[in-house]
Amino acid sequence: MPRRNYKTIKIKPDFLYKSYAVAKLINYIMRKGKKTVAQKHVYQMMIDIKNKGNDPLMILNQAIANVSPKYEVKPKRLGGASYLIPIEVKEGRRSFLSLKWIIQAAKLRSNKTYHRFSDKLMAEILDAAQGQGKAIEKKNQTRKLAQANKAFAHLKW
Repeated sequence: MPRRNYKTIKIKPDFLYKSYAVAKLINYIMRKGKKTVAQKHVYQMMIDIKNKGNDPLMILNQAIANVSPKYEVKPKRLGGASYLIPIEVKEGRRSFLSLKWIIQAAKLRSNKTYHRFSDKLMAEILDAAQGQGKAIEKKNQTRKLAQANKAFAHLKW
């Protein structure tokens, strides 16, 4: 445990949609401090979703809600054995995991059908909003692992 409390940095909502979810998505996509490149990808994705006749903020929030896990497992050592203990996920970590899984699933999509990262991201967010795709599979794997280790829930620290 840390010896002191750390200040949590409060992020500002993005300037175009005034949304914290979009600002977080931009920050998680950003690599090597190139925020304008990440903004270009995210805003292009939002424009593409809008051109399909959907509300981009509603679709993004629905995708985050569908992908966010309720439980995850953490390992704990007891007497030489390591047990996976299911714990409830807090709200901040829940949104972090869901956005991380969506971005990872978008990166794994084929380059043959999608040429830009914004297209891959749009396809993954639309799939996640409908309850399908690789990010939803990752959530289901996490849920099944927590369900399988439910017997060790009494070992919480």
